[in-house]
Amino acid sequence: MTCMRTDTIGGNSPYLAVWWKVDLGGVYNIYSVNILFKNYDGYESRQQGRFAGFSLYISNNGDIDNSSLCYKDGPQLPPLNFTTTCITSGRYVIFYNERLDGTTYPKNYQTVTVFTELCEVIVQGCHTSIVYGDNCDERCPTNCKYNTCHIQNGTCFECKPGWMRRTCDIRCADGWYGVDCKQNCSGHCRDNIPCNHVTGQCDGGCAAGWSGELCDTECKNGTFGLNCVNSCSGNCLNDSPCNRQTGHCETGCKLGYTNALCNQHCFPGSFGNECEQKCSGHCLENRTCDRIDGTCNDGCNDGYMGKLCNDFCKEGYYGRNCSRVCPSNCKTCKPTDGTCSCYAGWMGPNCSIGCVWSYGEDCRYPCNKHCVNQTCDRFNGSCLSGCDSGFHGEKCDQEYESTSCFASSLSTVSSGFLGAVVSLCVFVTMAVVIYTIRRRKTCIHCNNRPSSKVSPNAEIENPQTGDSTYQELSIPESEKAYQNLALQ
Repeated sequence: MTCMRTDTIGGNSPYLAVWWKVDLGGVYNIYSVNILFKNYDGYESRQQGRFAGFSLYISNNGDIDNSSLCYKDGPQLPPLNFTTTCITSGRYVIFYNERLDGTTYPKNYQTVTVFTELCEVIVQGCHTSIVYGDNCDERCPTNCKYNTCHIQNGTCFECKPGWMRRTCDIRCADGWYGVDCKQNCSGHCRDNIPCNHVTGQCDGGCAAGWSGELCDTECKNGTFGLNCVNSCSGNCLNDSPCNRQTGHCETGCKLGYTNALCNQHCFPGSFGNECEQKCSGHCLENRTCDRIDGTCNDGCNDGYMGKLCNDFCKEGYYGRNCSRVCPSNCKTCKPTDGTCSCYAGWMGPNCSIGCVWSYGEDCRYPCNKHCVNQTCDRFNGSCLSGCDSGFHGEKCDQEYESTSCFASSLSTVSSGFLGAVVSLCVFVTMAVVIYTIRRRKTCIHCNNRPSSKVSPNAEIENPQTGDSTYQELSIPESEKAYQNLALQ
């Protein structure tokens, strides 16, 4: 029998471990492994001590780190014709042993001049990996990993991703996926559809705001929507990122923008935060104001001033941007066109024309018709050249009282004596009234013309009191005839 011998390990050897591997040529369902170690007559215990502590691994790719432990020896010494049941599946059978420095091994273990001599390795199982049973004629469950199963009862050693239970016939519950269904779906599949129970991917695509194979990556700042292909407006308040799902600016919009996405300018006539403020309406030529701060960039219409053109001109100014000065004779000046309400005595659009035959504010009052030549002071209406006959007062608006005794004499009295006659009649009238009161008698001379002998000095001042009294007027019967007042 031909045997194979390895290098020594442990002691003075540079090697601390030794391994041996056999390739079965494919993945098979394995039932048992039999190893025949070399035996020297009389040295059986020594040989057992050299092999003691070994391990057997079954691997699908030949890597011991990704293999399944089939058998671990110890602390008893192994038989030189060794057999172990190793129900698993794989392509490679790996023998491994070690003697590590500083490690204490059982008493019968050889630690110096340790090497391995293998003469025969027999692996028993089914020639096809997807079958099981005494005659290897039962098919393994479909969802067993590598399509291999327990060679005796057909249970799966492992399930394919997305399946679970002993025969791997139950798919992962919604929201779970992968090996043994131990991984959570991202929860961001479109329309809340569960992820693929095998791969974890969202077969219908990602929900808005998410991307990646597993839909577990949020959209980058500045993007939103399905597959993150939409760009935010960039007009969110304080440059905040928009909502990754909807694109909405949850903090509000920058000045001058409106709607949920903040991608629409303020409508003409509005400005500011959420476009809630209204332009003044007085921008030059009715142009719209700045949508951000409401400024009338081209200036204001006549009569208005200020950044927003929402202030009236200051008193005394008018016109475009309130740049023109009202005329000096304006009492009030319209800010839009400068039209004046004039001070007394002035008239015209600019209050630059003095009143003629009229007076007062805007010359609205005509001079009294009884002013001589109908001329009066343009400020207060006083008659400048006196009054027409029969009237007196500053504005010639007071008429002298007339009596019957005065009526006929006016036609005969010359104009040179008119003033004296008027004064005399006034005096006589007052005397008659007083006399009537005192005597309580009816005037018997009211149809008679007053005598020319009536003294114009009938009013006498009391030297003690300074008061004026009137003498009783009596005319002798012999002197009742009227005098001729006509000039000779």
